[in-house]
Amino acid sequence: MSAHGPRRPPRVVVVGAGIVGCSLADELTARGWTDVTVLDQGPLPAPGGSTSHAPGLVFRTSQSRTLTAFAQYTVEKFGSLESDGVPCFQQVGGLELATTPERLADLHRRAGHAAAWGVRGEVVGAARCKELWPLLDESVVLGGFHTPGDGLARALHACRAQLDRATAHGARFLDRHTVTGIERRDGRVTGVVTDRGTFPADHVVSAAGFWGPVVGRMAGVDVPLQPLAHQYARTVPLPALRGATAEASKPILRFQDRDLYFREHSDRLGIGSYAHRPLPVDPFAVLPYDEARARNMDMPSSYPFTPRDWAPSWEDCRRLMPALRDAEVESGFNGVFSFTPDGMPVLGESRALRGFWLAEAVWVTHSAGVAKAVAEWMVNGRPSLDVHECDLTRFEEAQRSPAYIRERGSQQFVEVYDVVHPLQPMERPRPLRVSPFHARQRQLGAYFLEGGGWERPHWYEANAGLAADVHVPERDAWSARHWSPIAAAEARATRERVALYDMTPLRRLEVTGPGALDFLDRMTTNNLRKKPGAVTYTLLLDETGGIRSDLTVARLAPDRFQIGANSPADLDHLLRHAPDGVHLRDITSGTCCVGVWGPLARDLVQPLTPDDFSHEAFGYFRAKETYVGHVPVTAMRLSYVGELGWELYTTADLGLRLWDTLWEAGRELGVVAAGRSAFNSLRLEKGYRAWGTDMTDEHNPYEAGVGFAVRMDKADFVGRAALEHAGEPDRRLTPLLLDDPAAVVLGKEPVHVDGAPAGYVTSASYGYTLGRCVAYAWLPAPLAAGTGVHVEYFGEKVAATVADEPLFDPKMTRIRR
Repeated sequence: MSAHGPRRPPRVVVVGAGIVGCSLADELTARGWTDVTVLDQGPLPAPGGSTSHAPGLVFRTSQSRTLTAFAQYTVEKFGSLESDGVPCFQQVGGLELATTPERLADLHRRAGHAAAWGVRGEVVGAARCKELWPLLDESVVLGGFHTPGDGLARALHACRAQLDRATAHGARFLDRHTVTGIERRDGRVTGVVTDRGTFPADHVVSAAGFWGPVVGRMAGVDVPLQPLAHQYARTVPLPALRGATAEASKPILRFQDRDLYFREHSDRLGIGSYAHRPLPVDPFAVLPYDEARARNMDMPSSYPFTPRDWAPSWEDCRRLMPALRDAEVESGFNGVFSFTPDGMPVLGESRALRGFWLAEAVWVTHSAGVAKAVAEWMVNGRPSLDVHECDLTRFEEAQRSPAYIRERGSQQFVEVYDVVHPLQPMERPRPLRVSPFHARQRQLGAYFLEGGGWERPHWYEANAGLAADVHVPERDAWSARHWSPIAAAEARATRERVALYDMTPLRRLEVTGPGALDFLDRMTTNNLRKKPGAVTYTLLLDETGGIRSDLTVARLAPDRFQIGANSPADLDHLLRHAPDGVHLRDITSGTCCVGVWGPLARDLVQPLTPDDFSHEAFGYFRAKETYVGHVPVTAMRLSYVGELGWELYTTADLGLRLWDTLWEAGRELGVVAAGRSAFNSLRLEKGYRAWGTDMTDEHNPYEAGVGFAVRMDKADFVGRAALEHAGEPDRRLTPLLLDDPAAVVLGKEPVHVDGAPAGYVTSASYGYTLGRCVAYAWLPAPLAAGTGVHVEYFGEKVAATVADEPLFDPKMTRIRR
């Protein structure tokens, strides 16, 4: 309470009264933010967006832990709600079918994800599938993945139930209000303009679904989503379902081998298809509600059914279910909903317009979970769940063009039911971003994968001859994808001689100004008050002590720093907090980096530079601005592979000359170009963490094993107070060595302790130096080194042992020499 009386709750205007807007209003008012106005251009309770036609299938399991958690909360919440006496969720279970060996294997992998994320499910045989769905032709089914807790969300009932609860807490819902503008002043949102008046606001949330880009443009904020039309049809009444009175009694069904799903509508079947060509929709051309109705459309999101797109899918349906062979389609429509370039939602507050939030590209499956996360974010300053995969800042500038969003969004539609390998790169548009070394890498036969739009070499065919005498166990077909034994040869060359690594895609920020040191020291955990030339590994925490990111900070001059960061969110976060006089810019695209690592790294670099690169003159975690040949470089003595070496930075225009200089000088030393596959193996042998994979803001430094980067004896920093009360961790990021030298896992597999799931793998790679696969996993803290566990890989339990870290060179003698 303020000196002038009770503080008023913030004024929130939510644009969109679909399932996300209704859920968000409910979550906000439950947390005390009761001045909430929800606007929609159509009539309630079905204003005409994607929610109004959603079939409501909720399959919780995803390879994304975040999406699975969103879906779990949606089931939990909707399962507790009803509207007009009708439950908002019907737990009929879920069943995903396999009609090919490849799909059956993938269902075992999905069962692993389910176990890792806490979803009950099992892979069952064809006979059990037939029991669950008697309409199936058992002869074409090899098996299925059954999840008893999945089912049907009645989206409009859930909207009504949450609308009523939010209204009871003070929210108001206004239909027939078309948003025409977003008001702003001094970089903050101040209100929403509609055709029926203006609504003042401290916060505005765009939950407009496929209209998101339209609302975003009004606010000057781009919303990277592409609406697409998706076919949904209902059959005539089926004799096999005659007499059915319940809306549904069988599990919701996926036939992913043919991009189809099914649900009951009493004595009819509803069938959705992703098998057709992508049908992109321009969100700026979608008709208003009344105009759509005047054109005989049920609603703006319901486009006319296109029979020619449906015909192949209908034949697939009839082959799967004999009961459909004499049936017909009674009705159908092409429903519009949203896809992003990576298939994930777009959430968070815009820095360009403070107080303007996005909750977009969200399906009914994840709606309540997303609403809870966004409400926590708004009220408490952060969600309780890691949402970095959904953060609106995650896309690079090169990934935000309308052409990119349209092409990648359309491809996400095509791939929605595909078996996608975790390393599988997109096919188009490529190449998009290339380092200055790209031409040389192609000459060396680089095998490129893609990340953040960058072409990233994973190994080089030029090194195939080096692999001839390297023994690597044969891999299974899945783990052999996007992998080559050449990676083992490159790892050995790094350990024994010297290798060049292209580190250009790693993010680089420059921070300058008289207040730069104080600012960075306040934002991070380690001591940055060192003389110029020092490099420090440190952490960005949030107020709860969660790890927002890890950074390397090089102090190049008293008021000039170069930061090695992770994602665009790091720059966004620092810019939000930077005081006047401190300047930040992303220098990644204008610079490049070569990692020169291996026991012969000094022999390679020293003859090329006028500076002393001896251990005494150029110690570990130090930086110098010098020359390599004719090229000015910033040299940092860092190593993420556990070997002697340097990161050499220069401007992009000089990058090719730097590479050629190092390459020519290194020939007599046996230098090789090495890729990310070898890099990942080497860094895991040293136990170096990867933010976003091994640790996120759900973890504090002591749990994640990076407490050494925290200096509690320094001045106050963000997250310090939380760490003072952190207590002993009950979970830890734990290194495992697989017992079988031939066994390999890839990440996200469940880890079983005493026969029950107890955690999950984060990163994994074969350790070529150790001769074992290394896996890091989040597991209960008390597990001691030597404890036996099992990692579930495609349904098989693979034995592993908890190990001490670092697994390789624990005394750091190879780096510090």
